Amino acid sequence: MTGAERMDLQDNEGGGRLAAVTGVTGFIGGHLAGELTRRGWRLRVLARSMPRFPALAGPPIEVVQGSLSDPSALRDLVEGADAVLHLAGAIKGSNRNDFMAANAEGTAALAEAWRAHAPEARFLYLSSMAAREPGLSHYAASKHAAEQRLRDIGAGAEWSILRPAVVYGPGDRETLRIFRAASGPVQPMLNSADARLTLIHVADLVRAMAAMLAAGLAPGCHEVTDARHDGYSWDELARAAAAALGRAAHPLQVPKGIIRALGLAGDVAALGGVAGMLTSQKVREILHRDWRSDPAGQPPASRWRPEITLGQGFAEAVAWYRAAGWLRR
Repeated sequence: MTGAERMDLQDNEGGGRLAAVTGVTGFIGGHLAGELTRRGWRLRVLARSMPRFPALAGPPIEVVQGSLSDPSALRDLVEGADAVLHLAGAIKGSNRNDFMAANAEGTAALAEAWRAHAPEARFLYLSSMAAREPGLSHYAASKHAAEQRLRDIGAGAEWSILRPAVVYGPGDRETLRIFRAASGPVQPMLNSADARLTLIHVADLVRAMAAMLAAGLAPGCHEVTDARHDGYSWDELARAAAAALGRAAHPLQVPKGIIRALGLAGDVAALGGVAGMLTSQKVREILHRDWRSDPAGQPPASRWRPEITLGQGFAEAVAWYRAAGWLRR
């Protein structure tokens, strides 16, 4: 099968509107695919290899094999689509160029294909709250640059940007580390007592994305968090994790020097070709003190409201991790 060929993963015929989606094999993308199919969307997805969707039922899922650097695959992905949802991107990289190529240039390539081959489609880009602080890291800078490329290319068209807070929930391997750390005798707090961090459960996020598509998009950017727009202290997060694990809470402040040292160790590993999440770049994001969100910058309440509280979400995540064997009981 060539890079631009397509294949149905299911035999039954589907109907309804067609959504072209990138990043469907990731944590958020898998949840989004389920949400869209439940709402009657047909899916066409971009993937380097044939993905598996064992939990999905309903209309056929069409796969275009290729990448964001393949113009023919991008054309095949978007042609005839009613909506384009862009989730693909890099959260790890060895240097600034890696992030820019994957996030900024990849977004621009997809946006150009959209304007050329599906100009009437709605385009929804899943960015990150980190984009509002581009000086913190290469990742944040690349997401900010991706947003600007979309604004430029999408002038006059129907597009929107969502900047989610920290996303967690069943299937996420990154926040799994938080629960593993909290399973010990103490629960680490990675920032100062006055620092604030916002979160959102993945189910609430994909509902927001689907609701935005259904209602129509106005050019602009929205942040997406749970109902606590002012965020949580690290003490609250540590205690919520302990409660979800069924453990007594013993929050412990980790000295910033130790966190920075771990980031430097990650930098050294990256120089050796091992790109990990915890680098000095990521440490600057973690130690940023204000990840609160202005309620006025959230999607309109008439379209979407978060439903899952932190306690509910953490309990569900822990139950899923234990059932999957990712977390000890």
